[in-house]
Amino acid sequence: MVPHKRDVSRFLFDDRARLLRRDRALRLNGDLFLHHRAFNDCLDRLLDIRANFATALIDRCHDERWQQWLESIVPRVVMADPEAVAPQSFDLCLSIGALDAANDVQASAFALRESLRPGGLLIGAIVGGNSLPLLRAAMLCADRAEGGAAPRLHPSIDGPSLATLLSSVGFIEPVIDVDRVDVAYPDLDRLVRDLRAMGCTNVLTERSRRPITRRGLNAARASFRSGGGASIERFELLHFAAWIPKN
Repeated sequence: MVPHKRDVSRFLFDDRARLLRRDRALRLNGDLFLHHRAFNDCLDRLLDIRANFATALIDRCHDERWQQWLESIVPRVVMADPEAVAPQSFDLCLSIGALDAANDVQASAFALRESLRPGGLLIGAIVGGNSLPLLRAAMLCADRAEGGAAPRLHPSIDGPSLATLLSSVGFIEPVIDVDRVDVAYPDLDRLVRDLRAMGCTNVLTERSRRPITRRGLNAARASFRSGGGASIERFELLHFAAWIPKN
């Protein structure tokens, strides 16, 4: 099974911008609260699975401490890009916040499959399509105030599409669970600070390079706080698990 050929002329995400956002997050000592929540949930799920994993791959790790924490249940853990490892090298692959950020999602899913031995397990989480409804509405208000539109928020994969994707590259028994996380924010600026601290701001290739105008920003801020008091923003995490068939 071979993934479709990558079309480099149509990259959705700007990888250079992604690296710059990541470096800024490191300088800000970012609070990766969503990433840690997803990681801890994956650890809990692994403890409930009756299987012995000797080797594990962490796909493009967000926090180097994850290696040590995963080693509490798996003897050998490697942090790497799945495309850079030898085929069938691991019994377990943990992928958090990586698959949905790939320019070629199918090729990335295929690389995850290829990294695993027969009978191996993929487990992880991505951001779901129902995340950040208040921010999405605020950005629409900003666009209306500025008299135009610009790509500002990343497209997301929904649960059924994720299950179909995993099956299409050879995984079996995909299971998708939804974790909805509601966070209270006093204003839009605090939400944006959190997103910057997690390296999760706009890296779309077609994003506008011009700063948002004051008129647009004021409209976005007003939309975000329109309910009065703290605004409750929602993050949706799609947890997934799928197996490689045994020989």
